[in-house]
Amino acid sequence: MKMLQRIGNFLGVGGDRSAEPAQYVALADGLVITATHAEAWFTLSNSNTDLMTESARDTELDEACAALAKTLAGSDVHLKVLWSPLNAQDYMDEAAHLFTAGNWREWAAHHVERLDQIALPNRHLLMGVRITDRSGQAASLSRRGADSLGVSSTSVSARELAKLDAIMRRLGRRLESTPWRAQPAAVEMLAWMIAREQHRTTPLPSPTKGLITGAKLTALTRGRILPFPDHLRVIDARGHTTAWVSILTLTGFPERMESPGNGEWLRTLSEITYVPDIDDDDLDDDVDPASLILPVSPEASVRFKVMPKRDAMKKADEARKLAKEQRRSASQHSAEDPGLAIEETEGVMAELLRDMSREDVTLAEDHPRLIVTSTTGVEDLRARVDAVVLHYGGLGIEVGVGEEEQRELWLECQAGDQLRVPDVGHTRDVAGLAGSWWWGGAKVGDDEGPIAGYLTGSTPGLFRNDLTIGSEKGDATTTAYIGRSGRGKTTAMMRAMLDAAFRGAFVLALDFKGDLGGVVAAGKRYGLNAHLIETGPRFSGVADLFKLLDKEGSERAQIEVPAQLGIAMPPHLRARGAETPVQRAVNEVIAQGEPATWKVVEALRSSDDPLARETGDALYELAQTGIGAPFMGRPAEGAVPLTPEPGIWVVQIPGLSLPGASDAREDWNVLQRMSVALMHSMLAYGITTTGRKDLRTLRKAVCVPEVHVLTATREGASFLEYIARVGRALSTALVLDTQDPESLSKLVGVIEQLTTVVGFQLTNAAQQDALAEMLGLPSGKHTRDLIQAIGLNPDGEIRHGHAIVRDRRFNCATVQIDIPTAELLKLLDTTPRADPEPEAAPAPQEVAV
Repeated sequence: MKMLQRIGNFLGVGGDRSAEPAQYVALADGLVITATHAEAWFTLSNSNTDLMTESARDTELDEACAALAKTLAGSDVHLKVLWSPLNAQDYMDEAAHLFTAGNWREWAAHHVERLDQIALPNRHLLMGVRITDRSGQAASLSRRGADSLGVSSTSVSARELAKLDAIMRRLGRRLESTPWRAQPAAVEMLAWMIAREQHRTTPLPSPTKGLITGAKLTALTRGRILPFPDHLRVIDARGHTTAWVSILTLTGFPERMESPGNGEWLRTLSEITYVPDIDDDDLDDDVDPASLILPVSPEASVRFKVMPKRDAMKKADEARKLAKEQRRSASQHSAEDPGLAIEETEGVMAELLRDMSREDVTLAEDHPRLIVTSTTGVEDLRARVDAVVLHYGGLGIEVGVGEEEQRELWLECQAGDQLRVPDVGHTRDVAGLAGSWWWGGAKVGDDEGPIAGYLTGSTPGLFRNDLTIGSEKGDATTTAYIGRSGRGKTTAMMRAMLDAAFRGAFVLALDFKGDLGGVVAAGKRYGLNAHLIETGPRFSGVADLFKLLDKEGSERAQIEVPAQLGIAMPPHLRARGAETPVQRAVNEVIAQGEPATWKVVEALRSSDDPLARETGDALYELAQTGIGAPFMGRPAEGAVPLTPEPGIWVVQIPGLSLPGASDAREDWNVLQRMSVALMHSMLAYGITTTGRKDLRTLRKAVCVPEVHVLTATREGASFLEYIARVGRALSTALVLDTQDPESLSKLVGVIEQLTTVVGFQLTNAAQQDALAEMLGLPSGKHTRDLIQAIGLNPDGEIRHGHAIVRDRRFNCATVQIDIPTAELLKLLDTTPRADPEPEAAPAPQEVAV
């Protein structure tokens, strides 16, 4: 029988080719049950390999090889790599649970429109393992006369289903600890996997008690497939062609493949692109050439079987002996030259035998197929096929269309079917199979939450980032945006601030540079409570500590206000003991009720004590300056008070001149004293607001752009470390923006609490090494070159918003921060403005969803 089957396979008419299509009996969570056998199906997780260190890659590859050699040895396995279009409208439903403030529906709708525009596909990894044969079960049911009772001879009893479920879950527990993090596939996922081949738009059937059987199951495969020599056509219920499909076979691989490199032939599926044939008349005059490059998104179906080590060693030894005999035979003839190929084969087989006896190495027989689909037409399909063939040709892999066998190959790719074209396969060690890295790619960010951008690595996907989620996750709460000027880090931070405000957070930004006014304009544009507070007489009194600390009671202000005025006053007055009359004036103002710092200054000026009057006059004159007015000036009419309520509060204090940590206080000039005094207000406010018990449940974010302004002072560094360390307990996120990661790295309290790092381009080697350490990447030339190149297009021009991101799970990948609309990008522009005044908020508008 085996000889006849081999002859049939050689002639192309083997029994496997002519077998009946799979007859589905039932679908359940993790199970596909057919009339002849049952398969356990699992969804596999993507692994983040694009920027993984070499040692980490080697470790993960070894774990995958061990799983293949031990857990899956002897099993018939079916691996599928599938793509599905991103359903952007789902984000609108998710937004209803994420956002609570402002015109969040319009905000979410703009993201949905943007997602539809970029059209990112979703990758799904599924693995099926045949776990039992059912031919005996079906025959037993038939003999018992089950048909006469109205039950099909291929039905599944509750006892059999329970047994199959137990086998599937036992196997699942072993696969869960592998790099693939396998989980039983939901019955809805399995139904989608089977039904999608028909390209029907009808809704998927809902399971009954976790099962899909009978008519519901029949509906999944109700369709027509017409085979042609080089493709198949999928016909809908009205007789129209809805898709053109071509199955490709991988007929030849190089003798040696490298990983990273051409060995990762399954990971690179998402990198294959093509340019469709479009008439010139259909193109706009200003069309972007990049928009014409479209992904092919070929899918993969690989059936493989890992040989038990004993069988694999036997096969390898037979190959070694055959090569040895050929070498000896050749040496006995006149040529006496066995040939390099024979000698190399003998050596390779001997080395393989040695590896199999020492390590988790064995052989696997695999039969890879690629499925290329077009919904446009047969010419578009062939253009896609050519792109796939060209891509793999560059890797030294031979790919061709399975001519005259499209039907058999298509059936073979279906879940629950079987190997039908066994002669188009390969035998390789498990490292060669695992080295294809079908689960590799790019992965970074939160699993849910606001969408901040998209991945730009080898696997398409969304980048989600929620500044305020750390406390809920029981994790750290500090996020850092790091990079040189003009690369988009401040814009990225402002975008995240808006997401936090839509989530109902109190967002306080200390703007030392003076370019965050755009986030206030954007906040008002979307109906958020957003305010811009600047230095100068127009905002006199807004940073008065008595007002900022009113919820803490007068006891806190009774200490903080004298300390602040002591910093601001001329050093010769402090040397003469002016701090005592200042404290006396503070006590008197508090006793009178409704205290304010400007009242303290007036009390000093009207005092009978000459030193007090001189001190009051000096402080009064300083209060008339742009920096002094906010914290000790008389409140201006119409000035918006700084209050801890949900919304965006940007305190713009450009032009500060803070002294260095090593500068003696006696050497501070007037500008430095006033800068430190004003900063004292903001830091005290930030600390007390985040620590207030009545605000513990309120989401809070303290954002500090140009953070090197604070890291240069002892008081500023202490403030940053305090917020970073207690942020989780106080539901407060610390968000930093800096061009100087080297100085930031010296703040151990901040570095230890980093949960997310967004790294943009840097050009200095020391700064690049500091950023690499925060990203968890190995220091060295490769990483420096990566950081140098990030944020640049192939032509060398700036690519704004392109960054390397490390998330709270220590995944690291390249990401494009995305601004959903041109209007928002203009509002968040950080270049100098002619009119920095925020735009008025438009009337709220309803968005159709």
